[in-house]
Amino acid sequence: MSLADRVTRQLRHHHDRLAALVPTLDEAALTSPSAASEWRICDVLSHLGSGAEISLRPIAAAASGQPVGEADNQAVWDRWNAATPREQADWFVTADAAYVEAVEALDDDQRESLLVDMGFLPAPVPFVVAAGMRLNEVVLHVWDVEAGFAPDSTLDPEAAGLLLDLLTGPLSFLLGFSSKGEALDTAAAVHAGRFGLHVAPDVVEVLEATPVAPTATFSGHEEALVRLVAGRLGPAYTPEEVTVTGNVTLDDLRRVFPGY
Repeated sequence: MSLADRVTRQLRHHHDRLAALVPTLDEAALTSPSAASEWRICDVLSHLGSGAEISLRPIAAAASGQPVGEADNQAVWDRWNAATPREQADWFVTADAAYVEAVEALDDDQRESLLVDMGFLPAPVPFVVAAGMRLNEVVLHVWDVEAGFAPDSTLDPEAAGLLLDLLTGPLSFLLGFSSKGEALDTAAAVHAGRFGLHVAPDVVEVLEATPVAPTATFSGHEEALVRLVAGRLGPAYTPEEVTVTGNVTLDDLRRVFPGY
């Protein structure tokens, strides 16, 4: 299965997962804290829903061969921010379904050949980058919602492996925005199962293989590695089996990956 098809399948899986949860949430649950700092459950759903609405435009334009045109993202955010918690939750289900259905409607050739103008990147990007960025956001925010109710929640294992494959390939550029290699006084080459981390002041990378000469070892499931890189492995959400040994500590790596 291609990387693009794996992304599409996980977008559907996580939509269905969160869409099934939404109807069970009452007002108290919707306004309770999520695992995302300073966001309630409804705020996470609003962020995901408005993001689906905004992300659909460039995908639909690429599929139709038309230019994206000017977007008023602020108007979208204002509308969602003004909605009630119940509306934000219900609107999320509708907006995210529309995005996922549009992605699923693309044929194999389109998923491999489409170039998507995201608007905020220097040039149009392959479909797998556009959809992969959306999946990265969805998977992490689904966890934010679920961990708000159960702090021991974990990422879907298949999705975690896929996100690591994306971060070692087409989404590697994201680490340039989200990481702070300068937070360490020394460079580190971290062994992390079948993956690795390279951290230095001028570059931070997720490696698709174990470093040749590791200076530290991350022990834990791949989902915990993804959450570390995404700034979601704080002490309250770290499984007991997760450890870091060597020339850096887990707290050192938490500073490198402050989250987004």
